[in-house]
Amino acid sequence: AQQWRRASDLAPHSTTTMVADNTPAEEVEGVDPLLELAETRFLATVTEDAGSKQAHIDALLKDIEENDRAALYEQVAAALGLILDEAKLQSMREKNVAELKTLDEKIKDAEENLGETEVREAYLAKAEYYKRLGDKQKALEQFEATEKKTVAVGQKMDLVFSTLRLGLFYLDFDLLSKHMQKQKDLFNEGGDWERKNRLKVYEAVTLMATRKFKEAAELFLDSISTFTTNELMSYNTFIFYTVLTALTSLDRPVLKAKVVDAPEVLAVIKEIPKLSELLYSFYNCDYGEFFRAFAEVSDAVKMDRYLHLHYRYFMREARIVAYTQFLESYKSVTLQSMAQAFGISDDLLDKELSRFIAVGRLNCKIDKVAGVVETNRPDAKNALYQNTIKEGDMLLNRIQKLSRVIVL
Repeated sequence: AQQWRRASDLAPHSTTTMVADNTPAEEVEGVDPLLELAETRFLATVTEDAGSKQAHIDALLKDIEENDRAALYEQVAAALGLILDEAKLQSMREKNVAELKTLDEKIKDAEENLGETEVREAYLAKAEYYKRLGDKQKALEQFEATEKKTVAVGQKMDLVFSTLRLGLFYLDFDLLSKHMQKQKDLFNEGGDWERKNRLKVYEAVTLMATRKFKEAAELFLDSISTFTTNELMSYNTFIFYTVLTALTSLDRPVLKAKVVDAPEVLAVIKEIPKLSELLYSFYNCDYGEFFRAFAEVSDAVKMDRYLHLHYRYFMREARIVAYTQFLESYKSVTLQSMAQAFGISDDLLDKELSRFIAVGRLNCKIDKVAGVVETNRPDAKNALYQNTIKEGDMLLNRIQKLSRVIVL
């Protein structure tokens, strides 16, 4: 997974875009260091191999010490069960106090001797410093203070983007939801399209991290030709997320039009280990190859900070879409031939299908005696009729209850 994240040189070069309110969109050179640190912290938490785990811990502590992130040092030590070096912590705190004193002096000087632009920049520098330290509460307070000194809508949106990255660092979904809505409101006040496209990626990542793959896929695909959100991820990582969310949520014709044949996907998918095999084997109905690629991609999903908690869900949904696509071609098929197509044993396939049939995820039944899987595709018109009757009965019951209340 690290190969995909570190390939930021493959992402489009960021540019400064002039917007409607004559303020340039913030210039981004690469992934936000705080988000890179979040990735290292995550790997230090979930990696099972002792050597790799220690390497991630060492890298994490080195970054914290080099950037004097005192607040994060305490959090990391508590989360990973590390012995807190009080002398090191005190040294970082003293450097934080000294830097904050310097920033406060710059704010005072700007307010007394300089213009509104310089005052805002001084406030913003302090907010960004708190963000760099990982001090969420103080960073949020300072960003709010900076917003009060900000007039241009574009600059206000950039402040919200910084806040959203802080929310992604902590995976604080309440904070993300609140500021996502705030960003949409700002866009309605006069925001530009470049920032709106970036917001789609922020929202897509949040939706994906909360297991809303279909909604996330739609936003990823809307942004695929205008991707400039380099502060969140490399372009390869963006394509990785796009393909995975689309594979488990889009219909076959839509998948072909928007993903399989998309030039943006074709341009980089070969750079991402096993992703091209996963996508094209699925579309070409090569289920044996699909399962082989699926095993390796699933390992990458397990080690992804946003997808880690949804690892089992992704594994289940990917298998269901593959089984569903296979069965759509047949009225009945033997267990043995289906198992051979997927490269698994008859018993394992039997267990898989039985479980998915029992929870209503596959429209088929197994004749165990004959060793045959029989499909029973639902009649869409009949299902709609039954649903209409059911809703009609519910409506009549409510009307009857309401009439009794009115009579009384």
